[in-house]
Amino acid sequence: MPAPDRVARGEFSYAVIGLDGKPLRVSLVDPPRGECITLPEVADPGSSSPAFAPANNTDALATAWTNPDCSGEYVVLQPHGEPQTRGELRSVRFDLAQADE
Repeated sequence: MPAPDRVARGEFSYAVIGLDGKPLRVSLVDPPRGECITLPEVADPGSSSPAFAPANNTDALATAWTNPDCSGEYVVLQPHGEPQTRGELRSVRFDLAQADE
């Protein structure tokens, strides 16, 4: 487990299409900061649709990428921000918010 100052405290959630074809909400709780996290449910672009509707309820900036391994187009989600109704993602990284630096 990462040290407390190395985690983004809170929850980051996103939706994926489940095996039954219905949206399923998935969460990362207290994810590590500064590490690229490829979302396991959507890691293979050849066999899954991207995740969508991200919600960043952590104390860190979340950068969400359209491709695995934090590549492709991206969007930055503010800490404790409103859930997004649009946006597709396959990976995410959490970094210090400006106020935390």
